[in-house]
Amino acid sequence: MSAAPPPYRLVATDLDGTLLRPDDTVSERTRAALARATAAGAAHIIVTGRSVPWTRAILDALDYRGLAVCGQGAQVYHAGEHRLLTSVTLDRQLAALAVAKVEAEVGPLYLAASRDGMDGDVLIGPGYRIQDGPLPAVPITDPAELWLTPLNKLYLQHPDLGDDELVEVARRVAGDLVGVTMAGAGIVELLPLGLSKATGLSLAARRLGVKAADTIAFGDMPNDIPMFGWAAHGVAMANAHPELRAVADEITDSNENDGIAAVLERLFV
Repeated sequence: MSAAPPPYRLVATDLDGTLLRPDDTVSERTRAALARATAAGAAHIIVTGRSVPWTRAILDALDYRGLAVCGQGAQVYHAGEHRLLTSVTLDRQLAALAVAKVEAEVGPLYLAASRDGMDGDVLIGPGYRIQDGPLPAVPITDPAELWLTPLNKLYLQHPDLGDDELVEVARRVAGDLVGVTMAGAGIVELLPLGLSKATGLSLAARRLGVKAADTIAFGDMPNDIPMFGWAAHGVAMANAHPELRAVADEITDSNENDGIAAVLERLFV
C-alpha cells in the first residue's frame, strides 16, 4: 500500500520574525517539524527580504542546502552550491526619480542600498539608522555612491514619518515607477516594479516542479502578502503585521513559540 501524498508539496517560510527566533536561531522543535515535512515529500524553501550576502551565513549556520528566494524575490540562490541562479536589478534612474518624487512630498529621506550579486555590499547613507546586529554594511558619506553600481533594492527612512505612512506616500507618488514594500520595523524598500516574494517563489517552485496549489507559506510582514496571494494557504505568525494578518488563511503562534512547528505537526502526522 503506497503512502498518502503530503498535504502540501512545498513549505515556504519567511526568515526574520517567522522561521528565526529573535536570537537568529531555529528551535529544535521547528527543525524537527520541517524534517518531518521533508521526509513526507515536501520541499522547504526560505523566502526572505534579505539579499544573498545578508542571508548566506544564516543558511550555512542552519545547514540549509536547498533553494532560497532572497532580496524580496530578486534573487534565487542555491544554498547547497553557494550559487546565485537568478538575479533582477532595480532600474537606478527610475529609483532616483521615485526618491525625488517622495522627497518632493515629505522632505529629505535617509537612504541605503543593496548592491547586486553574491557579495554585494549594503551601503548606508548619511542619517540612515541600521539595526544592531552582525549584518555587514558599509557607511558612506557621499549619497552619490549609492547609484554607482547595479542594485537589487533601495532602503528609505524618514526622520519623522512612521513606516506605514512612508509606504503610503511612496506608493501614491511613485508606485507607477517602482515597487514599494515594508519588510520590518524601519525597513521600507523600493524594488523593481512588479517584483515580489511571489515572483521569486514561483521561479524557485518551477525549478522543483511544484505549483502554487501545492504550497503553504508562513510570514509576518506586509512584504509576505504577495507570497500569501500566490500560495494555496497563508499562515501569519501571532507577531505578524496587521496587514498580513488580515489576508492570512490562518494565524499561528509567534516565531518565539514555534508557530511554524505547531502547524506542520498538525498537517504532517
